[in-house]
Amino acid sequence: MADEPMWRDATAQADLIRIGEVTPAELLEAAIARIEERNPALNAVIHPLFEKAREQVASGLPDGVFRGVPIVLKDLVCTSAGDPFHCGMRVLRDAGWTEPEDSPSAARLRAAGFVFVGRTNTPELGLKPTTEPDAYGPSRNPWNTAHSTGGSSGGSAAAVAGGMVSVAHATDGGGSIRIPASECGLVGLKPSRGRTSGRSVGPAAGILGVEHALTRSVRDSAAILDVLASEAPLRPFATEAGADPGRLRVGLMTTTPGGMVPVQDECRTAAEAAARLLEALGHQVEESYPAPLDELEHIIYFGALTGADTVALLEHWSARLRRPIGPEDVEPNTWMIAELGRAITDEQLATTMVWMEEYTGRVLAWWNEGFDLLLTPTLPEPPPKLGDLTGTPEDPLAGALRGGMVAAFTPVFNTTGQPAISLPLHWNDAGLPIGVQLVAAPGREDVLIRIASQLEEARPWADMRPPSRD
Repeated sequence: MADEPMWRDATAQADLIRIGEVTPAELLEAAIARIEERNPALNAVIHPLFEKAREQVASGLPDGVFRGVPIVLKDLVCTSAGDPFHCGMRVLRDAGWTEPEDSPSAARLRAAGFVFVGRTNTPELGLKPTTEPDAYGPSRNPWNTAHSTGGSSGGSAAAVAGGMVSVAHATDGGGSIRIPASECGLVGLKPSRGRTSGRSVGPAAGILGVEHALTRSVRDSAAILDVLASEAPLRPFATEAGADPGRLRVGLMTTTPGGMVPVQDECRTAAEAAARLLEALGHQVEESYPAPLDELEHIIYFGALTGADTVALLEHWSARLRRPIGPEDVEPNTWMIAELGRAITDEQLATTMVWMEEYTGRVLAWWNEGFDLLLTPTLPEPPPKLGDLTGTPEDPLAGALRGGMVAAFTPVFNTTGQPAISLPLHWNDAGLPIGVQLVAAPGREDVLIRIASQLEEARPWADMRPPSRD
């Protein structure tokens, strides 16, 4: 089969199968060939599932909307029956850990007809905005392999951006869909809190994290949200792609919360260019954003919840492995975060939850005043080079601080539970993608999908491909 169909989005691939132009087996073999060709350079897929995928196709696929389309699953949160599940951890890798059942999200993807062709690289426990775990080594950006893919869904992003598959499962607990989308030139939608399933372990379960996908097109993101949504929306999200968004009121924010991190010129330029494009499309854009975003206490409370959550995850895996996990079993950054988490009392954790709830109300008041969207750069800087965010065993805090700088625009909207999307609307002079982020009110993924479709039509990115392409 010609290589060109592998660069189409998942909706187009499903259409090719539906009309009989290609078979699921042919599309699968093309994806396997692409992974075998590209993965040695990108290190995106850490658990190939080729033979199981062939068996899945041979045994017959459900007649779902994505019947026969290959997909990769992030090796975090989303388990697939009988397959490795290591969460970026050496201790699980060395134990040869597998999971016996599909998670709810995997079951939904399987029922939609997707074919599971592999599982993708992720930082340990998803704690870094770069995918460079000790367990499996760094994933590399298809646009320039010296640079990060972002994290924690960085392996998934590299697989899609590198042309191995058209779509990949991803999760977002602090920017882990939007950051890789920005750094790899993809569409990355973080759904509203509770819209899709998420991790069920730890105090942050059901609060910060959601599951979705990294895609090449807005219509794929919308259709997959229909697949993964915990409850069917009143109007399918797939019908929102291409629908008229109306005239929207958009606030523009080009400084990081509290001004703690400088925004590099090319990232500010990307957001300002998107603002001008929105104005040209008839929307009202003004420099405005929720004032509570500048409350830097959010960093402290978000960090406290992350620390307590990391402790719970290590205790969970200690129980499942039937032995304590110690500092020698995990990366220094992970152990440092857990040590901080152990210092948090139950009373302090309760205070954290109350503060975050009240903070959410203060942030959302801006939307209640008549704004439809907030526009920001997704990141304050272009994709960093590999190694910049990892720290050292002697100073793991250095990596954590750099990671916090890169993720300056994203975690707050996990706290508030709002939907947010990163769109690939800009590339810098070095040929690296620069994403812009749009944020809507809770539950208003429909608004994001409509405006993202309009921007995609006005400034298409489908033909933007990394220089390593055929």
